Amino acid sequence: MADAAVRSGGAGSSDNGPGMGTRLVNFYHGVIAEMKKVTWPDMAQVRSASIAIIIFVLVISLVITLLDFVLKELLITLIPSFFGQ
Repeated sequence: MADAAVRSGGAGSSDNGPGMGTRLVNFYHGVIAEMKKVTWPDMAQVRSASIAIIIFVLVISLVITLLDFVLKELLITLIPSFFGQ
């Protein structure tokens, strides 16, 4: 009985729905339809967003650098003072 289910495709047979190729084509058509709905930015918007991101990264880098410097100096001076050196 179990051999017959395996030979006929069992629970995973194609009788339960469309095949892999059909699902792949449907997925592709869905992706194309959604991509046509996307509002793409123009060059000015891309340039503006890129400049904002670069400025943000530079500011965050500066903050991290300052924190690194301050914490390094604090730890170099504070830790030896705890041990009387």
